[in-house]
Amino acid sequence: MENGPSQYSLFKPTTRFFQYAFACALSSIVAGTIAERTKMMAYLCYSIFLCGFVYPVCAHAFWSQNGFLSAFAAEPLWGSGVIDFAGSGPVHMCGGVAALVMAIILGPRRGRFYDDDGVVLDEPKSMGPHSVTLQFLGTFALWFGWYGFNPGSSILIASAASGDVASLAAVNTTLGSAAGALSGMFTSTIVDERKTGVYTWDTTAAMNGCLTGLVAITAGCATVEPWAAFVIGLTAGWVYLAASALMLRFKIDDAVDAIPVHMFGGSWGVFCTGLFTSPRRLITAYGNDNNVGWFYEWGRGSGNFTLLGCQLVSILFVLGWSACIFAPFCLALKTLNWLRIDPLEEEVGMDISRHKGPAYESEGSAHSDAIEKLSASRRDIMNASGSGRGKSFSRSTPTKANEEPKIEATEDAGAPAGEATA
Repeated sequence: MENGPSQYSLFKPTTRFFQYAFACALSSIVAGTIAERTKMMAYLCYSIFLCGFVYPVCAHAFWSQNGFLSAFAAEPLWGSGVIDFAGSGPVHMCGGVAALVMAIILGPRRGRFYDDDGVVLDEPKSMGPHSVTLQFLGTFALWFGWYGFNPGSSILIASAASGDVASLAAVNTTLGSAAGALSGMFTSTIVDERKTGVYTWDTTAAMNGCLTGLVAITAGCATVEPWAAFVIGLTAGWVYLAASALMLRFKIDDAVDAIPVHMFGGSWGVFCTGLFTSPRRLITAYGNDNNVGWFYEWGRGSGNFTLLGCQLVSILFVLGWSACIFAPFCLALKTLNWLRIDPLEEEVGMDISRHKGPAYESEGSAHSDAIEKLSASRRDIMNASGSGRGKSFSRSTPTKANEEPKIEATEDAGAPAGEATA
């Protein structure tokens, strides 16, 4: 088997670079989910643990010649092993499960599902993006980068066969993502029209549908036909919408909908690979066609469930391993008070409370009362200790009636008030 992940070796620079890039993608999945309420210490700790311990076990199981799920093992699982060309399972699903675990332990943002008295809101409070323009820019950047993620997973193009693998991966990546964007947006439009009688066009559904299509096609990008890639992407858009609604129903706060995109999209992609893997594409990419997609097995008249069974086992493995290992780690962060910021800091916003100034001009005036409270609490700490370490925020008196309040730094004793009880 000369193409695809079989080229992976710990000692090859290409492998080290790819695994580094995959680990970066993995950690950013969790970062998006827990945004706006998490301490920097938690980001640093979970990134080390997730990329250094949780993910490598998944990657080894899927791609190493010694991995128990690997199609490249001397004795692969059930004589087949798992087909995941570029990481729907070990990368996206692993990161999505970790994000789900941390979101549950961390809890929702203030005001998202409950009011200040802890009473459940009739409808979840909408907390949309601050810039749709930047949201689109990020989506297109990810889409462009996926052409390194999927076609690049062929590692090298040293023959006509490996060139065919990379080119098919590129075509399927395009079809899957485009289909996901279309199904996400138009399905959202139809649902909204049925509810309200008004046609609306949800750009967020289009963008996240596109990303879910990308995640889903990642596993089978080199082993399914282009028509199947379109079907996988189309259904991935529906998977995203259903999973996003499910998160709201269970009051799990995902700031960027990374869990529906990556965990649900990744598991759907691994599953669909077990349905749609084509014999001729599998031979080109992996060198054999002993066990192919379930639909093709029925075409052979056998109904052989081997490959689909391996895919299901891999989904259960990623779910179990990632959740069981990452949950105690997150609980330890919570016990050490390294996980969530102080409620007052969250109300002020981390740009001001932790990064020394608002990112946008409107932030300072929008939270002026909370800024005053935070400044007073930090001054109290400074006065009590007298050590003069750290910074406390205070507002200067505006010189004009319509002037924005300015945030100034004064010395304080260190940790903000309330941090010990966050």
